[in-house]
Amino acid sequence: MKVPFSWLKQYVDIDVTAEELEKKLFDCGFEVEELIDLSADIDKVVVGVVTECVPQEGTHLHICKVDCGEYGHDIQISTGAPNVYAGMHTPAALDGSTLPGGVKIKAKPLMGVESNGMLCSGEELGLNEDLYPGAEVYGLLDLPKDTVPGTPIQQVVGLDDYIFDIAVTSNRPDCQSVLGIAREVAAVLDKPLKMPALDYTESDTTKPRLSITVEAPDLCPRYIGHYVHNITPGPSPRWMRRQLALCGLRSISNVVDITNYVMLEIGQPMHAFDMDTLESCQIIVRRARDGEGITTLDGKEFKLTPSNLVICDGSKPVALAGVMGGLNSEIKDTTTQLLFESAKFARDNIRKTARGLGQNTDASSHYEKGISEYTTELGMARALHLIQELGCGEVTATHIDCSAGAPREGKKFTATISGINAILGITVPTDAVLDILRRLQFEVALEADGDTMQVTAPRWREDIEIGEPDLAEEVIREYGYHHIKPTFLKAAQVTTGGLTTVQKARAKAKRAMCAQGFYEAETLAFYADADLDMLHIAQDAPERNVIRILNPISSNLTIMRTLLAPSLLNVVVDNLKKGNNDGRIFELSNIYIPKEQPATELPEERLHLGFAAWGDGEDFFAVKGAVEALGAAFATELTVERATDVAWLHPGIAAYILCKGERIGVFGKLANDVTAELKLPKDSRSNQNIYLGEIDWPKFYDLAPKALHYTPIPELAPVQRDLALVAPEETECGTLMAEMQRACKQLTKVELFDIYRGEKLGAGKKSMAFSLYFQPGDKAFTPEEIDRFVKKILGNLKFKLGIEIRE
Repeated sequence: MKVPFSWLKQYVDIDVTAEELEKKLFDCGFEVEELIDLSADIDKVVVGVVTECVPQEGTHLHICKVDCGEYGHDIQISTGAPNVYAGMHTPAALDGSTLPGGVKIKAKPLMGVESNGMLCSGEELGLNEDLYPGAEVYGLLDLPKDTVPGTPIQQVVGLDDYIFDIAVTSNRPDCQSVLGIAREVAAVLDKPLKMPALDYTESDTTKPRLSITVEAPDLCPRYIGHYVHNITPGPSPRWMRRQLALCGLRSISNVVDITNYVMLEIGQPMHAFDMDTLESCQIIVRRARDGEGITTLDGKEFKLTPSNLVICDGSKPVALAGVMGGLNSEIKDTTTQLLFESAKFARDNIRKTARGLGQNTDASSHYEKGISEYTTELGMARALHLIQELGCGEVTATHIDCSAGAPREGKKFTATISGINAILGITVPTDAVLDILRRLQFEVALEADGDTMQVTAPRWREDIEIGEPDLAEEVIREYGYHHIKPTFLKAAQVTTGGLTTVQKARAKAKRAMCAQGFYEAETLAFYADADLDMLHIAQDAPERNVIRILNPISSNLTIMRTLLAPSLLNVVVDNLKKGNNDGRIFELSNIYIPKEQPATELPEERLHLGFAAWGDGEDFFAVKGAVEALGAAFATELTVERATDVAWLHPGIAAYILCKGERIGVFGKLANDVTAELKLPKDSRSNQNIYLGEIDWPKFYDLAPKALHYTPIPELAPVQRDLALVAPEETECGTLMAEMQRACKQLTKVELFDIYRGEKLGAGKKSMAFSLYFQPGDKAFTPEEIDRFVKKILGNLKFKLGIEIRE
């Protein structure tokens, strides 16, 4: 929210600099994101009086003599502006000056004549018509004749000002206005607050047929309407246009400007309906009917649902409540009578409507944080006062106030000084507590015991709800957080720090993946049903049992993920589209499994390790090696078995990952039909070589050894033997390897290094060649012993699986 320093000074006699006030606001809990000095971009630009103006022969230029006061009384400057004349007061940028945008002005010849600066237009100073009259005229800015030569231009055109860009937190909706910040400034400086004028006089005129009905009081607890007639639309006064412009709004007309001005000043979004455009004198606040339409002031058409609140005349919506008015009731130059609206709407409903329709406005932003009923009353009074002050209408006696019955006084509660101090952990003097609450406009009565207080909160502080904790926050932000002394909690212990065993295991897993060439990815915890569809996951699959987001920020982020694979596949697709044709990524993150449907409690957050590899150099065995390396990092062997029932993986190039015989994950090549549906660059071999995998981390961690035992490096080298075996085509490599190791305990390692198929082997047969490693203990194996080991292994294979050695 942007708050001009000059506007704040209208309510508080500020006796500190803007920089000092910025620090004080920080100290009391308001984040000033930026303090904008409007004069910072302008240097050495002053008021100049053109004392002589002579046309330069053969050019469009005029050679001027300019009086710039203390900077020089006879400075020669050439200008091509058509409206220059002798006696003109205008901005003069002198030699070495700076204009907005970092433009530097230097003395130099123009058309052969020396020019020692530049005479400026309003646009060149960053001005518009709202900030200063005449700023948008083609040519030089014509200043009043009473301006003094040599005066810095910032002082003349009002650029000697600051803008506080303040981030107002959602718990302080009362501060989303200039007046709200002024209250805080008055409190922190201990200065009286000067309220804006709220008085107005009603005429005897009434509108008897006008009625207002609120059919949804849960969504609109307060609605105030006031009838104004004899409207004379026209321009707003300069002071109003300037203050709107400083906050980033352009002037439209006096009536529309009043509604915007009240929103900025008081914090109350206002709306004015042209009564001539309403089909009746009825105003009905209700839920929209399903499919009902409205065209808003910006020309957008929307189809509504019963979750949207609308303001209607007798037959149709004329405004989208809390968001924007309808095009069919906008204020025009021909408007003669209007209804001013000042309302309080349920902030959650406005937030859902604005986001659901993609129609975020200044009004919806205010309502989303919350508007108090006091602000609703104050806003209407201020708007009616401005109608009379600007002379643009007659305030009638027709005033309708619909209320759901909220009390018209501040919240009352009992609190103690000792209770506040107990929360803060320090002792704030009683006088300081009372003074701070007084400055913040709380009504406080201290009882005879000197500790108990009867407190009434200001009506605009609807965020004050739980007594002492809220009061403690108010006290300490004004008293100063620097008074708080760091202390240990009662149950706190001094430790040496470091990671827990679980954290170390996760870090080790990440290091193991990185060692295999994987880069860590971080993806959102949400995606959409379309992402599950992308992997051809069946509608009745467990992964479809998801937590749905009630108010998603995007149609692509509607459910909480139950699988990491879709998230990683999207990353792969993005990389391929950008020309990254190979890579490896992994992610160790949570998936979310609902405990019941509909969800009545938080879901189970289960950690999964997902990984993806793509590119010409990737194949099943390369990825399998990475999986085995992960297991080796935890001193456990990860084995595989064929997987043919995973929807998103190729049935012939996929495997379950096993740890101690239990399935803990799956990996394999992306199924061809899934790959074919991805929007990937054409004619790229990398598109056809995508591998995905996922491991249930808790299962793996529970099965892996929790402590590593040191095994000395063997003194003797292992003995290697190679075997080529003929097996049926359906026989899995893992099955053979498992049987070999069961047959001989001296066999410590088995590696597949070749697979061969050919006519000589026969139909349905394949040859698999393995390297077998036998590790000696205290003494070396003899050739006879090795032969015996191999014979035992071959015998076991033939007996169990009917597999023989290839001749």
